[in-house]
Amino acid sequence: MISRRNIRVKVMQLLYMMEAADANNSFKNPVQTLEKQMDKSRALFVYLVYFIAEVARYAETSAQKRASKNLPSKADLNVNIKIAGNDFIWNLLENKGYQTCLEQDHPEKMVDKSLVAQVFQKLTDHPVYATYITEESREKSKEREIIKIIFSELMLPNEDFISHIEEYFNNWDDDAEMMEQLVLTFIQKPKSIKFNEIMSPDKWEFARTLLTTAIGKKEYCTELIKPKLKNWDAERIAQLDMVLMRMGLCELLYFETIPTKVTINEYIDLAKEYSTPQSGQFVNGILDNIHKELVADGKIQKISFK
Repeated sequence: MISRRNIRVKVMQLLYMMEAADANNSFKNPVQTLEKQMDKSRALFVYLVYFIAEVARYAETSAQKRASKNLPSKADLNVNIKIAGNDFIWNLLENKGYQTCLEQDHPEKMVDKSLVAQVFQKLTDHPVYATYITEESREKSKEREIIKIIFSELMLPNEDFISHIEEYFNNWDDDAEMMEQLVLTFIQKPKSIKFNEIMSPDKWEFARTLLTTAIGKKEYCTELIKPKLKNWDAERIAQLDMVLMRMGLCELLYFETIPTKVTINEYIDLAKEYSTPQSGQFVNGILDNIHKELVADGKIQKISFK
């Protein structure tokens, strides 16, 4: 499932774009824009799984091509296509949520068949594959292992594949880490992830509320931040830092079930990763300072929630 961290990143990016592009003219429905961004993540996940399946199923295509040669050898006529019947693949093809997403996203229009063939060829050269096709049994652990190899060893490190993904999904850079976790989790526990709902209702509520609160409380949060900037000119502070501090304050003030320490640490990490080299320390100092004052004034009320 999409994590809260990934949600924060997407909200951060949207708020930053709104600041840079004049929200009144360019983003009349920010929640709808955020929803579309989340849907891009779902479509990316679907495509990654689809590509894995296409690589496995290419065993049959390869066998047909070899058998149709003018002078096929004995090996050409006896190609092992065990992986095309991999349990993971069959369960995937029977998944109703997956079928719905295929009809909606049409990944077959994006797939590069020559790239599928390339990845499959690399798979046939893999030592684990050589052992896999000689075993008659279909142990679940080994069925999953060979699928993991396709994804983790033959797709992700493949520059051609990454270039292909980036061509169709401009969210790859931000979603790559999350996608790796999602796909590996799905391979290990297929029933744990729903294709048409990779973000649960409570996660979507968090995303929607974080966005609308950060927009609605912009002036109030800015007034809390400005006195803490000391000799800093608010107009010269990195715009992304201001967005992150705004989001952090909204979580501190209006998200009663998220511990303050979690919130501050999350925004420090995001500042380090997405803003300037000094931003982590800067955001930490400002948020910590404001947090202490808000606690002293009794304005932060958190409840224990599991």
